[in-house]
Amino acid sequence: MKKHVLICGNKKSIQHLTQVLSPLFLEVERVDHFRDLFRSVEARPPLLVILRLGKRDRIHKAVCPKLRMLISRTKMPVMLVAEKADADLALQAKALGVSRTIFESYNVRELIVSVNALLFRKRPVACLGGGTGLYHLLSGLKRIPYVFLTSIVSMSDDGGSSGRLRISHGILPPGDVRRSLVALSNAPTLMNQVIQHRFKKGDGFRDHSFGNLFLTALAEIKGSMLEAIRAMGDILNIAGIVLPVTTTLTELEATFEDGTVIRGESKIDLARGRDHDLHIVDLRHRPEAVCNLYAYAAILDAHFVTIGPGDLFTSVIADLNVKGIREALSKTQAKKIYFCNLMTKPGETAHYTAFDHVREIVKYLGGDYLDYVFLSNTRLSPKAVSAYARKNQDPVLAEGLNQIRKITKAQIVVADLGDQEDLVRHDSEKIKTQIERLLGN
Repeated sequence: MKKHVLICGNKKSIQHLTQVLSPLFLEVERVDHFRDLFRSVEARPPLLVILRLGKRDRIHKAVCPKLRMLISRTKMPVMLVAEKADADLALQAKALGVSRTIFESYNVRELIVSVNALLFRKRPVACLGGGTGLYHLLSGLKRIPYVFLTSIVSMSDDGGSSGRLRISHGILPPGDVRRSLVALSNAPTLMNQVIQHRFKKGDGFRDHSFGNLFLTALAEIKGSMLEAIRAMGDILNIAGIVLPVTTTLTELEATFEDGTVIRGESKIDLARGRDHDLHIVDLRHRPEAVCNLYAYAAILDAHFVTIGPGDLFTSVIADLNVKGIREALSKTQAKKIYFCNLMTKPGETAHYTAFDHVREIVKYLGGDYLDYVFLSNTRLSPKAVSAYARKNQDPVLAEGLNQIRKITKAQIVVADLGDQEDLVRHDSEKIKTQIERLLGN
């Protein structure tokens, strides 16, 4: 039997939405006005309501109480599709109980998977971070069938292949979004291997990832990296949505304990020519980075938001420091989960304890908004500890819990989360298990 969906909006926009959603074989009922919407819902409650607003349309104040009451009483999912990206509208929608807000120009696949997620009552989870930490987290969460994932990816990378393409083509760095796209990919294994392939030789090709070059080509064809990411998401048929945290072309700038100022993510990350034990006292974007409003709405709509794992400053805090992200995290009703790193990093978190990591997260969040802090108690082999010690890296031990409790109300979860094959890293399956337990609560 076809699923009954009710769409409210002007005739032209409703017709377009109906065409876009036709692959889902829905029974679509259409109304032009809110008064008709309320009558239709009372007469025959749909499985989903979609509200379509034009550029100048707003949800009238007189309608808000009745709409809020209707959503609260029926527990019916409501999606808002707004022609104009607007943070205030996203906040208003969330206050009314709207389940998901999508802005124009929306991507067709993203709209379809969002509608499907609401029809099948999937739990929305937004994941903030970058690098391999985010990749492993997404690889695990992707296997939870009742979760709908949005990966919100750091855009600070300026080293390696990403840095070269950023300079030569003036684009947002593609490396971290490429990893997220592959993590969520439903494409054949060979296709994912091609996207991840890194050239080992060839003038101009050496050390470039094919996926980075592909995203660069798509950015030129589509006109922006945001649209390139969406296009590659279509090609890989990803399980969820990948979004850049910002579309501002920006650089990280860090001030260290001795007053030294270093600009550029790769220079902060590699710590060449300076004392590896110096700590960062302030991190910022130059110019100021403004959050992607699609990411802002995704955080508001989430039931859970994961923060990390990943390099504390250059991946995780780089996201928190984007204008608008902290506001979204402070206003969302989602449970916020921080995954603490397994190892310290010279030049960034030398000798940091678990308490130090949590302290910096709370600082850059601008308040105690965490609900869970995950620390790993995985026993690392002496061989692994010794190998990392030669690189001036130490395990981040699950110690100082009483100190952590003094700066956050978050529930501290100490669990076996690590894996040590070639590298010490978070284990996708172990993270999946822990998140499944939280989702079951």
